[in-house]
Amino acid sequence: MKLNICVAGATGWVGKPLCQAILVSDDLQLVGAVSRTHQGQPLKDVLEVSQPGLTLTGSVEDALKAPTDILVDFTSAQAVKANVMTAIRHGVHVVIGSSGLTGGDFEEINRAALDKKVGVIAAGNFAITAVLLERFASEAAKYLPHWEILDYASDAKMDAPSGTTRELAYRLSQIRKPELSHPVEATVGSKESRGATLNGSQIHSLRLPSYVISVEVIFGAPEERLTIRHDSGSGVTPYLQGTLLAIRSVRDQLGLIRGLDAIMK
Repeated sequence: MKLNICVAGATGWVGKPLCQAILVSDDLQLVGAVSRTHQGQPLKDVLEVSQPGLTLTGSVEDALKAPTDILVDFTSAQAVKANVMTAIRHGVHVVIGSSGLTGGDFEEINRAALDKKVGVIAAGNFAITAVLLERFASEAAKYLPHWEILDYASDAKMDAPSGTTRELAYRLSQIRKPELSHPVEATVGSKESRGATLNGSQIHSLRLPSYVISVEVIFGAPEERLTIRHDSGSGVTPYLQGTLLAIRSVRDQLGLIRGLDAIMK
């Protein structure tokens, strides 16, 4: 039996090719597609696919009127939390690809998912190379107690830091908090120049044209440094593989799972 999938952000950069991938899969079925800018339009016209009868809706609430197993959210920082909580309230599993959620948001989502006995997988970046960066950085943090994170994204990206960077900082905090030789609050001059502190890590966000998403973590030790960096290209292909893996795995989870690494074998 195929899994019934609803995609929020169906006409976006990831959402559109994801819908197309779902439509040609053997085990997934697209039953809902959400796009506020294209609501009411036939899916086959907007996505250029041969899927008769499916119309784009303007809200997750409306889309979930069709029997749905999993909601995949690739919307925006402003919309994602409400979409996720709506799906959980309906007893629908969720895969989160949108950024902008805070630690408090994740705690609230986890409590709601546990209460409704559904699974939620949230990944700041579904590219396998980004997942490997988190894994390698977590290993390095066991041995190198000093690090800071650089967060790069397009000048059009509204939220900072990126979901990829938030996830990395969270993963590192599960290993240890970094050591600081000089406290940030004791900075001579403008302490804001030292970046933001998130889960103990200092993060510096750049927003410039030509970047998609890049994250770089620099570990420092006496007389040596280690730099681990991930760079996203302009194509969407790397994200699809990881998203489809999460879709096929989320029903086996209970509560919130942060990071694709947790389900990669």
